[in-house]
Formats: sequence, C-alpha cells, structure tokens
Amino acid sequence: MNRREFSVFLTSWGAYATIRGLVDAKAPFSGILPSVWATDTSTSPLLVRYPQKRELILLTDRPPQLETPLRYFDTDLTPNDVFFVRWHLSGIPTSVDTKTFRLEVTGNVSKALTLSLAELKAKFTPVSVVALCQCAGNARSLFEPRVPGGQWGFGAMSNARWKGVRLRDLLNAAGVKPGSIQVGFRGLDTPPLPQTPRFEKSLPLESALDGEVIVAYEMNGAPLPMLNGFPLRLVVPSWYGTYWVKSLSAITVLDKPLKTFWMDTAYRIPDNSGAEETPQSLSPKTVPITKMSVHSIFVKPTPGEQIKANQAYRLQGVANDGGSGIRKVEVSTNDGNSWVEASLGTDLGKYSWRLWSVNWAPPATGNYRLLVRAVNHDNQQQVVSQWNRSGYQRDVIEHVDIEVI
Repeated sequence: MNRREFSVFLTSWGAYATIRGLVDAKAPFSGILPSVWATDTSTSPLLVRYPQKRELILLTDRPPQLETPLRYFDTDLTPNDVFFVRWHLSGIPTSVDTKTFRLEVTGNVSKALTLSLAELKAKFTPVSVVALCQCAGNARSLFEPRVPGGQWGFGAMSNARWKGVRLRDLLNAAGVKPGSIQVGFRGLDTPPLPQTPRFEKSLPLESALDGEVIVAYEMNGAPLPMLNGFPLRLVVPSWYGTYWVKSLSAITVLDKPLKTFWMDTAYRIPDNSGAEETPQSLSPKTVPITKMSVHSIFVKPTPGEQIKANQAYRLQGVANDGGSGIRKVEVSTNDGNSWVEASLGTDLGKYSWRLWSVNWAPPATGNYRLLVRAVNHDNQQQVVSQWNRSGYQRDVIEHVDIEVI
C-alpha cells in the first residue's frame, strides 16, 4: 500500500482499537459488526463506520467525534445510525449490563434514589419530545480568524424524538431540600489520567425543575445507540449539547455551585447578547454557554455544485433556535440584494429544527452566492458577522457558492 493508503489504515485501526468492545450481548442490540472501516478521497473528508453507525465524518477517534454528512439533513428526524457523536473523554463506556446498571439521585435530598432501568420505566410517567441536539462548537471551522478546537462543519447537530422521564419527577421523588441551587450530572465515561477532570455538568435548580428536561432511554423509538449515551442520556431542550450528559449514571442536588473545569473554564462565551469579541479585544468576562442561537444552513445545493440554467432546482436546508421556534426563513439568490421567503416543513415543536425549501430556476449561467437567514418567534435573527475565541454559538447568515451552467 502507498503512504496515503497506510495513513487511512492507521486511522481505521485506531478507531477500531477505541471501539472494538462496543458490542456486548448484555446490551439490547444485535447484528452489529465490531469493526470500523475508513474511506478517503482527495475530494471528500475521511469517513469512518463505527458499530450501530453508517459512515460519518471523522474528527477524532480518541475520544470519538463523528460528524453527520449534510446529505442526511433532509428529514425531520435524523436516523440513529447517522446521528453525530461527541465525547469529551477517551474512557467511554463500551458495554453496559442493564441488569446491574443503576441511576443514583443523591445530594441535598430527603431520600436518595437508586434506580434500575426497569424501575425508571415502571415507576415514572413516560414523556417524549422532539429536540435538536447541537454541539456548541458546530461550524467552528468557519470562524475567521480560525480558533482552536474540533474543526466541525455544520454536521455537529442532529434532530430526534426522545422518550424518557421528567427530571423533575425524579427530583420530586427524592425530595429536594431547601437551600438547593443546582443539580449536577455525571456519566459513565472516565478520564484517561488521574489529573484529567471528570466530565460533569450542572443546571440551575429552576431549569432542572421546569418539566422540560428529561432523562431519556429511547431515541427515535429505539434504545439509545451506545455512542449516543446508552442506556440513559440527559436531554435539555434548547440548550447546547454539552449539558446533554451521555450514559447518565449520577444526579446530585447541590447546595453550592458545581466547581469543575467543564463549568468554570470550558464552554464559556463572552458575557454579551451576541457572544462576540475580537482577537484584539477579548471580553474580560465570560459566562457558561446555555441556549442555542437562531441559525439556518443550506443542505442543498452543496458548495461548488453545478446547476443548470433555466431549470427548476429545489434549495433546501434546516433552521433552529433556542426554543422560541422558527417563524420564517428567507433566501437570497443574488448575494443579499433581494430575499424571498422559504416554505417551512412540518412543525414538530419549538425545540425541533425546521426544514425549509425554495424552488429556484437560475436565470442565466455564471457564479452565484446564495444566502439564508432565519427569524424566530422572538424576532431574533442571524447576524452579518461574529467571532469569539472558542468558536461557539455560531449565528451568522450562511452562504453557499455555486456555478450555473
């Protein structure tokens, strides 16, 4: 094999070494090959296939960070096997025995709970919600000047129907004591070194008790894939995915703020409405990132795609926000000189993304820059420019350049 083929082989083997134990007879799935393969060409990103997944774009294999190709964003719900993957620590769970697994609810409570998966399903009322899960660094690779971190394209997000139990019901069953101010969450993933901080997140008590946050055990009508948090995952609708703790195993009611790297240092943005700063003038104060910003992207056409003049073409994309719901999407086919309102797809609730489309027949050959912008029900909309040191919360008007032949 040549050097390039050998590089692909090493990448594939590294991914395989990371996830070779993902298949376990104790987990409720079968027929998944414990292998990974990779493909690469000069015109496409490196694609890998992990257990329970189709080919996804590889960012890193330790820990797994896998991006969803945009061609899968043409449906209301993202299939489980192409749902993006984002872990923070390399010690991810590779098997879970559902017979011995327990979810603990402890801390500043009247009665600590230790619940099996079966007890969780039997003792608490099931609820479901359609909600977008999105990495705070989605589209980080597009920030200029570039910033460090995972260089995601637009595929660090996916939309799903989640089923589980209300976090509020669990906390009420445990009895939250007076003086409580936060609720902390921890999963089964572990750090590679003793000095590496364990991944832990917290929510304000009022958010934990709002009835919207759920502890999910199903995703699109099936058990959670292992790479997406089997057997339980916290779902925090409208908040970025950093709070959606995977393989959730411990819930702790706190009477003081959670002090951890993942709250005090990581996942913070400038303390202003647009999460903006400049490289020359960094914001002196930062706050934890929380709700998603309003944003829309093109799914079709793809950059550099050739479209025929005077023939109908359907422009497509998705739009989302932080829980108000998308009111309208507008598209420009002449670099912002004029705008037309797009048709919106099915409304699956204020926490879901919204598909949009516009029929367009290019009037002449040449190069075109297409733009898209969304507006939510709070009249928030995408901005012309934005930058911050972490590449978080992107909400600029997006574009795609195409050639009409």
